[in-house]
Parts: sequence; structure tokens; C-alpha cells
Amino acid sequence: MTDFSVGDDHFLLDGRPVRLLSGALHYFRVHEAQWEHRLSMLRAMGLTCVETYVPWNLHEPRPGVFRDVGALGRFLDAVHGAGLLAIVRPGPYICAEWENGGLPAWVTGRFGRRVRTRDVGYGAAVERWFGELLPQVVQRQITRGGPVIMVQAENEYGSYGSDRVHLEELAGLLRRCGVTVPLFTSDGPEDHMLTGGSVPGLLATANFGAGAREAFEVMRRHRPRGPLMCMEFWCGWFGQWGGEPVVRDPAETAEALREILECGASVNVYMAHGGTNFAGWSGANRSGPLQDQALVPTVTSYDYDAPVDEYGRPTEKFWLMRKVLEEYGDGPLPALPPEPVGLRGPVRVELTQGAPLAAVLEALGDPETVESGVPPTFEELGVDRGLVRYRVGVPGPRQAYPLGAAGLRDRAVVYVDGVRAGVLTEEDHTLEEPVAGPAEVELWVESLGRVNYGPRLGESKGITGGVLHERQFLHGVRARALRLDAFDEPGAVARVRFGDAGEAGRTGLFRGSFEVEDAAGTDHAGLELPGWERGFVWVNGFCLGRYWSVGPERTLYVPGPVLREGANEVWVLELEEAGEPFVELGPGAPVRTGAPGGAVG
Repeated sequence: MTDFSVGDDHFLLDGRPVRLLSGALHYFRVHEAQWEHRLSMLRAMGLTCVETYVPWNLHEPRPGVFRDVGALGRFLDAVHGAGLLAIVRPGPYICAEWENGGLPAWVTGRFGRRVRTRDVGYGAAVERWFGELLPQVVQRQITRGGPVIMVQAENEYGSYGSDRVHLEELAGLLRRCGVTVPLFTSDGPEDHMLTGGSVPGLLATANFGAGAREAFEVMRRHRPRGPLMCMEFWCGWFGQWGGEPVVRDPAETAEALREILECGASVNVYMAHGGTNFAGWSGANRSGPLQDQALVPTVTSYDYDAPVDEYGRPTEKFWLMRKVLEEYGDGPLPALPPEPVGLRGPVRVELTQGAPLAAVLEALGDPETVESGVPPTFEELGVDRGLVRYRVGVPGPRQAYPLGAAGLRDRAVVYVDGVRAGVLTEEDHTLEEPVAGPAEVELWVESLGRVNYGPRLGESKGITGGVLHERQFLHGVRARALRLDAFDEPGAVARVRFGDAGEAGRTGLFRGSFEVEDAAGTDHAGLELPGWERGFVWVNGFCLGRYWSVGPERTLYVPGPVLREGANEVWVLELEEAGEPFVELGPGAPVRTGAPGGAVG
């Protein structure tokens, strides 16, 4: 039996000191058919271990309804087959720039500010989830012949709270569920974070992107003994809609990695390969003063400026970091697997058919319209990803007054008596033109991703205040949801009544077909929507994620395994302003060779 333990100064593998050279790769951000290739890339980079989070909301979309929990086990088996060790970070909160930090919307909707605390109800929900999930981990611990060497309790808790009782209860739950390998916590190397997030008896690790010596000095003030480890070495950063591309100089990154290793520490490169936020699962952050923070949604790509890019290719950063890691490894590094091959193109896909958004809602929306005095939130409707149409009447006769939405999250396209009247946001929540009564108002509201970090974690989506006419609330609201999950049902889109794309209007569902030769030999493609505003795209029923003209992301990653030999189909759900009826497919974005900007992290 192989044993992994935490010593006074080093990690120990069967009693022998070992340095962990790990890299983050999230199984849920990479198509399963591409796991083997990406793991081979990590090995070739010089890594000996893989770290992954587990998103609770992906696997338990509704209370007691579990979906493909075995994906984690299959991934860990692939890790083991690649000759790598594994670190698992099951949360229940994970951050990860993921929708709601991995917490299901039904959990935060039910427990509110009591999540991530000792609350009994929240604890019971976590215990049920861990009871379903953790057998995937327990059966694959290193003591049972598997790859799992460590498991994290919660995640960066010191950046959120100070409930030591909650953390100790979570550690105890992990043990009761059969986790016997070492447990650990990870936090920023700051006193308040380490005092709030660490647990006596558990290994404490640090997260940072530079300044290893200073960071480890802080760690030693809190933990005089135990191996040092940077659990998240931020080699890049994530992108945000409406922002600039985020890059970090490859040479500077490699030197920051070297500094960690020169300190005698272990490392987990975050991210070694980032992948993609498919199917609208990207989260959001709040920026600015605490009481007046603007929502900043995360883009679909999770390339992260990582050494292995979104397409699975080595970058300049890969080669420089590989050179550093090789100095601290055992023996020569393995060769790289064959480089992924892009789609031969370009291919212009004509979107010949279209259906107005109202027709899509009628075919795929929730069966019932919910009538309420006030607008129900997404949480009250049980909606995680998608949009909700709110309808409300303006009584009359009355003169024209300003009309707006209080507590709007996140973005609404508004129609008055069937005519588009504008787009509202949290910041600009009142229509430019006043509205007279009587009138019928529709607000189509989409969630751009729930907050994944900070004190506003778990906030509700939709219209969380009310629809205001002058200073008067309009009551008697009718709400109906269109969930992204509805498009996943077999044959669902066939229920939509399509017509000519040119007659569908500015919003709706559009589709077209294209041919692919040698689909089996194509590893990836890139999809662009010139002139389209905001929405979601599917290829052969696989949701690539959100597109948005505000950038910086212009090309959506298409995994090669979703392509078919011969005929293929594209669906585009446009929520704001359709472009010319076509999309473009090609080999994808060029490989990164350097960084024009300065360091991040």
C-alpha cells in the first residue's frame, strides 16, 4: 500500500520526501474525449500531479437530482492512467470564476447569507451532496491504489468569513465520508485570510502570483512547521466581458515559478490548462466600493493565459516553465503528444431558418407562467442559467412617466406594447422615453453569471426589486422562464416552429448546417459571429457558451469531438440584436507566443 503524508518540512511518499509539481486542469472545462491529450501535455511540461475543483451546481441542479457525478471518477481514472497524482478540491464552495462559486442556485436561494457558515440546514445539504460525491474520491485514494493524495476543505475561506466551527465541521464530514488522505486549506498569504481560513491540524497552503519569499514568510508566522506549498500559482488571469485581454509576460512568469521552487516549496500551477466555460457556466465578480460594486461577468474562454492554451497547444510560457520544472524533476521529461489539428477552413455557415424569441419561449419555456404581485427572482423560479420574460401592465389612462426596474440583475431588453423601447442594466435601470398608460410592458432578463467571489456571493438574479412607473410599483407580474437546460433535451429544438431567418426579427433562435470532412482528424475549430450582439451558440446540440460583441473574446472554442463527419448543425440564440444570418468557422485563434503587457498577479 502506498502512503502519502505531511511531514514536518516535506511531503512524504512512503516515508520519502517528495516535492509536488502540480497543475490545475478542471475536468468540467475540457471535453472528456480530450482529457488524455491535456494530461499528456501536463506531463510533458514537467508536472507530476493534477489538481481539479468539483462544481456542486453542475452535478446537483435541483435538490436530490444528481447529474453525471461519475465524471469526477472517470477523470481521476484518466489521471491515474497518465501516471499522475491528483489533488481534489470539492468545495462545497470553489470560486473558480464559475457560476455562483460552484454553489447551486437553489442552495443560495434557500439559505441566503447562511451559506458557508455553521447553519444546520446548509450543513445538511452539503452532507447529502458529499455523500453522493465523495465515494468517487475515496475509492481512488492513493492508499487504495488510486492517484488522490490530498483533499481540500472549503476554498479560500479567509477571503470570505471566519466561522472556524464551520470549517472544522467540514473537515470532520470529509473524514466521516471516508477521506483518509491529508486535508488542507488554501488562502491568500495575509494575516486576516490565514486566521480566518486555516484549521488547526490541517495543512495550510497559500495562493499568489509573485513574491514567493515574502508570501512564505507570512506562512511561517502562522505555521512554523510543515511543507510549504503555493496551491495556486497564478501564471495568468481570467478575462471579463468588456475588458481588455489579460496577459502575463512568459519570462516573468517562469522566474516567479523558479522563486517558489528555490524556496524549497511545492507548487500547483493555476491554470496549467484552463479550458472553456461551456454552456453559460462562467461566473461574475463585483468591482468597486463594496456598497456600489458593478457586475463584471467572466468571458466564455478560460484560457487564463495558461502555458497550455485553450486549444491544447504549447505556448511560449509552456516552454519557459518546462525548462524551469525540468531542473527540479526526476530525469528527462516525456515528449509532447501530437499537436491538435484545427478545422480546415474557413467555413461560412448560412443560418437559413429562424424563430422569434417569443416562439422559442412558447416551445421550450417553462410550461406555466407564474403570476405574482411582485416579480419573482430567478431563484424563486428555480432558474440557474437562462432568461425570464416578465410581463406587467401599466394602468391607464395616465400620463407618461419614467419606467424602470429596481434591483435589476443583470440585463433586460424592454418592449412597450410590442415595440422595443430599450435595454436596461443595473446602472441604467430607467428607460430613456417615459411610458403612458395603459400599456403592456415586457422585460426579457438574462443572468450574465452569478457572483463567484466576495461578500455578494449568492445574490439573487432577475428583477429583485420591482417594476416602477414614476415612484409606483406595478403589481400583477407574469413571469415565464427559458432555461438553457431546455435546449439539452433530445429533440427539444424540433418543437420550435422555424421560418425564414430574415423574417424572425432582431432576437430569436437561428439555425443552419455545414459539412465537415475528416471530422475524426479535427481536434478543434473556432466560431465567430460578426455583427451579432449577445447570446449563446450550439454545435450539434453542444453549447459552446455565451458570445457578446463587447469583447474581448471574439472566437468561441469548438471541441473537435462534437463535430460529425458530413452534416453538422449550428444554433444561435440571439437575445439582443441579430447580425447578418451567418457564422464563420475556422481553425481557431493563433497560438500565443508572447505577451505585450506587464505582469498580472
